[in-house]
Amino acid sequence: MRNRGIGRGRLFLGALLLLAAIMTWAVGLMMSPHGDVVAKGTEHVKTVVVTYMRRSAIGTLVLSAMAAWLLFPARRPKWPARDWVLIVVLVLLAGSSIYTLAWLQISVLH
Repeated sequence: MRNRGIGRGRLFLGALLLLAAIMTWAVGLMMSPHGDVVAKGTEHVKTVVVTYMRRSAIGTLVLSAMAAWLLFPARRPKWPARDWVLIVVLVLLAGSSIYTLAWLQISVLH
C-alpha cells in the first residue's frame, strides 16, 4: 500500500504558492513607475511605490523559491514537459524580480 497523498499535497501547495507568486509579480509589475512622465502633484508617492515594488519583488522571490521546493521533489513523475514549463515560469519570475530590485536601486533611488 502506497500513500500518495503527501506527494499530491506537495504538488497542490506548490501550485498554490506558484499562483500566489505570479499574482504578486503581476501586481508589482502593474505598479511599476517606468517612464519619465509623472503626473503633477504625485511626486510624493514615489517612495511608497518604490517600497511596495521592492517588497513585491522580494515576496515573489520567496514564494517562487518555496513553490520550486515543493514542486520538484526527489522522485519526479515521468512528464518532463510539465517540468520545463515550471522551470521557465520560475526563471521568468525570479529573473524579472531580480531585475526590478536592481532597477529600483540603480535608477529610481539614486
